[in-house]
Amino acid sequence: MSAVPSPGGDGGAGTSGRPAPEATGTQAPQGPQTRMLALATLGFLLNFWAWSLIGPLGNLYGEALGLTAFQVSVAVAVPVIVGSLGRIPIGALTDRFGARVMFPAVSVATIVPTLFVGLVANSFPMLLLGGFFLGLGGTAFAVGVPFVNAWFAPQRRGTALGIFGMGTAGTAVSAFTTVHIVDAFGRPAPFVLVAVLLAAYAALARAALRDAAGRQAPAGSLAARTLATLKIPATGQLSLIYAMGFGGFVAFSVYLPTYLINAYDLTRGDAALRTAGFVVLAVVARPVGGWLSDRWHPIPVLTVCFVVAGAAAALAAAELQLLPAGTVAFLVLAATLGAASGACFALVSKVAPADKVGSVTGIVGAAGGLGGFFPPLVMGLVYGRTGDYSLGLVLLAIAALGTAAFTWWPVRRAARAA
Repeated sequence: MSAVPSPGGDGGAGTSGRPAPEATGTQAPQGPQTRMLALATLGFLLNFWAWSLIGPLGNLYGEALGLTAFQVSVAVAVPVIVGSLGRIPIGALTDRFGARVMFPAVSVATIVPTLFVGLVANSFPMLLLGGFFLGLGGTAFAVGVPFVNAWFAPQRRGTALGIFGMGTAGTAVSAFTTVHIVDAFGRPAPFVLVAVLLAAYAALARAALRDAAGRQAPAGSLAARTLATLKIPATGQLSLIYAMGFGGFVAFSVYLPTYLINAYDLTRGDAALRTAGFVVLAVVARPVGGWLSDRWHPIPVLTVCFVVAGAAAALAAAELQLLPAGTVAFLVLAATLGAASGACFALVSKVAPADKVGSVTGIVGAAGGLGGFFPPLVMGLVYGRTGDYSLGLVLLAIAALGTAAFTWWPVRRAARAA
């Protein structure tokens, strides 16, 4: 199988070796497709809300527990670990058991660490422990992508997966509400609220979700299937692309409040609202990236997004006034990183075999999550050593431009060779 289809190809069975759409349930009536997409997006949003609860409270935990800037960065970044690496087995398990089993399972499993962080964690080690397992919420992504992929025909998957990706709005909901709920009702309140919503969704998903007709459980062990997926050339290429696109989004969604407070002396509430605006724009841009990829091809969409993101990061590195230059830089970053995330999974839907979509999604999604783990650590370390963030943002600009070059030359050459 080739690494990517030729630009302009239809992404159908002739490109990826997948069965015809009828075999994977993609010709289902429009009504059930829409309901399944809505249910999957809701589940993704709620689990991502849980996954993002610590980020808006980073400075609050820093003050309450006497943490350094680097320790706050670690606490904010730790949930990304399980939310990233956990996508690999969760994606493979979704291929095996289906989303009707896995969506409720992931949602229920996320309730325990959510309550632990909200009600029990009162020290740095306990916060790290709770945050580590809170990352389970991030694995919901690897459940939803193969589920949505199986319900839609190839020519509509980019748009459908982009809409599903709007579940990342859970981070915006967290940014908008967490600080205000804590100020009004106390620190445990948002965690208890999210735990109740997760329980309600688990029950709804178990009753209403249906896997697409014709879904077949793959043969072989989880380890064997994961190894086979790693051997697919596109898996490594897409992992690097998604580590930049989605990883950049995750990094800013969890660390931007801390950055704005330290760099611009904003209040906690103001920083949370501005972060929510960043996340909302990225979320809205994600289906746009998927739609553009359906209309043209993911490779040029990804290349343009990363070039513009690199320029915006360079502007942000100048640390000009927040209005207008700083705000423009971060809004452009939000739009381009969001669109790139949607375009990347439009490409996954074209190249992954039908019985390995979950496995490919898990590995690529893990790379994206890990891409969001390291930047907050780098930013915290740079700020702790230098007192500003310029160097960290310069490194982001270099990474974005390098990813654009990688997409346009090696990945595009692989398409031409095919």
